[in-house]
Amino acid sequence: MRRLRELAGRPDVRTDLLQIVKSVVAATAAWWLSAHVLDSPLPFLAPWTALLTVHATVHRSLSRGVQTTVASAIGVGLSFLIGFYLGVNVWTFALAMFVGLAGARITWIRDEGVAIATTAVFVLSSGFSDQQPLLLDRIIEVAVGVGIGVLVNLLIIPPMRDQQAASQVDRIDRRIGDILVNMADEFSTSWETDAADAWRREIESVSDEVETAWGTVHFARESRRSNPRLARRRLGRAPRIRERVDYEEVLGRIDEAVSHMRHLIRTLHDATYSEGPWDERFRSEWAEIARDAGHSIADPDAEMESIHDRLIRLTHAMAEDGRLPRDSWPVYGSLLTSMFHIAVLIDDVASMRSVR
Repeated sequence: MRRLRELAGRPDVRTDLLQIVKSVVAATAAWWLSAHVLDSPLPFLAPWTALLTVHATVHRSLSRGVQTTVASAIGVGLSFLIGFYLGVNVWTFALAMFVGLAGARITWIRDEGVAIATTAVFVLSSGFSDQQPLLLDRIIEVAVGVGIGVLVNLLIIPPMRDQQAASQVDRIDRRIGDILVNMADEFSTSWETDAADAWRREIESVSDEVETAWGTVHFARESRRSNPRLARRRLGRAPRIRERVDYEEVLGRIDEAVSHMRHLIRTLHDATYSEGPWDERFRSEWAEIARDAGHSIADPDAEMESIHDRLIRLTHAMAEDGRLPRDSWPVYGSLLTSMFHIAVLIDDVASMRSVR
């Protein structure tokens, strides 16, 4: 039950479940209208097109719905022309499929162009001679299905993907922060190449999640287009949803953070083969700074002293100390530089409470 509650609380699961419910409502309503109001002898076109029209965003439902209507109308017309002038047999059926699939490549209906061929399949396979006087009715059924699909997506909680995008960004930030904390804990004592290899695998997994997050972010941006919830909010008739966040910019900064983390992990991996002991002052202070940076990324409400200022102080202290061997500066400098870049990103990403 705990696992089920956790799943039910995830924005992506709730969104998928809502889309299933809306698809069921749209298809059922379209079937009922087609069967009991339009008295269609074959009430399948309306619910079929309604299912095709309930997309993940209102904008996509509108644009794809228009494409489905046009493509299905072309399919009905194609069936009429081939069936009336050439008859229905194996060769004319194949011709209808060929023309329909070729027409599906038309640029302005490409997303739903296959409906040309599938509509031709339905019409030609359901007895063309009986359906010929009712071809206009078939087009009306398609329009009814599309209209109901769009209407359901407009009226029943029009999808907004901002919460899902925010949840995914937050999860990525927490993973990056946890990796940094683990690296600091290991570095403050000792570490081996196996630990660095584990960090590298983890950051590559984070990189894969970032790629997935881009798709979610694009959905979030598209979900705002033609969405009546935003119009209601502007009119003051609905509660405030969420401050506008540029998730593309946020993910771009996270991409940068992942790149710097890769470089940091590579430096620590190579350092395991270097000879000579580490400077204990640098080791303890850098580890403490990295640990606090990780906590700041994982928890934006954590109160931490400026990571950037602490890095500056550590750099000055090590430069003025004069005891650090010259051969050690490339490695130490690389660790400091990577942390400087990550520190800049902390304020840009982790502290954005509107995202988290």
